[in-house]
Amino acid sequence: MSNPVLKIVSLILVFLGSALLAGCATVMATAGSGLAGNLNTAIMNQDDPELVRDGAPAYLLMLDSFVEGAPENVAVLMAAAELYSAYGVVFVDDPVRARKLTNRGRSYGQRALCGADKSACGIWELNYDDFINQLNVVGEKNIEALFTFSLSWIAYIQAHSGDWGALAKLPQAKATLIRVQELDPAYKQADIEHFLAVLDTIRPPALGGDFEAGLAHYERAMSLSGGYDLSIMVDFARYYARTLYDRDLHDQLLNEVLTADPVHTGYTLFNTLAQDEAKRLLDSADDYF
Repeated sequence: MSNPVLKIVSLILVFLGSALLAGCATVMATAGSGLAGNLNTAIMNQDDPELVRDGAPAYLLMLDSFVEGAPENVAVLMAAAELYSAYGVVFVDDPVRARKLTNRGRSYGQRALCGADKSACGIWELNYDDFINQLNVVGEKNIEALFTFSLSWIAYIQAHSGDWGALAKLPQAKATLIRVQELDPAYKQADIEHFLAVLDTIRPPALGGDFEAGLAHYERAMSLSGGYDLSIMVDFARYYARTLYDRDLHDQLLNEVLTADPVHTGYTLFNTLAQDEAKRLLDSADDYF
């Protein structure tokens, strides 16, 4: 086995598998959730996207094994939901595969929410009004699972953008993010403002986009991130500036991304990807505007 990532993963699996065979289900759950969180952090701090693209599938399988060993462990389910969702929308070019991966991510996100709050089980099947009523029952102690649930749902919708049934649930997914914000305004502020900005500007104004609200969300997201999250500026340029044909804003944002230092704890991977995307958007700007 020449791939060092796969070698490390295999050793981890041997250890955890032995623990499970010995009947140590509690050890499996604790080790699995802690390792899942640590590996997620390591991935976010990686500056080589291709290494992540090549190595993450082994990690996805490892998370599946953790879930098999501890199917009600909310921390493991959340880690699996987040990585499956992120990998499906960021690293997979094949639409069929992206739909499969984000479908699994959404399923894990649903199970995580249900495990954290039994009253929320099946909430995703409700119509909008009933969904909002039940969503308001979810309390602050389950905010992490609620946030993961919303992210996995948004990723699923993005990968299933040709499915009107999936798109019809976008208001519920957005309402979930807003509920997280209501429960604790300080929780992942920059991330939530970023996602709300994209949801408000991913459609043109004529089709329901709210660009005034989106602009406010982008500006708050950039301020709250301290300028460390370069993906915010890329999405600002792609969804807001391009749609409104604001070439000056578009180029200004993307040039700032390209001159910024991408290495920041928790942001490095997506900053590196953001710089690649910024270059692509700038290279195609003459044809677009």
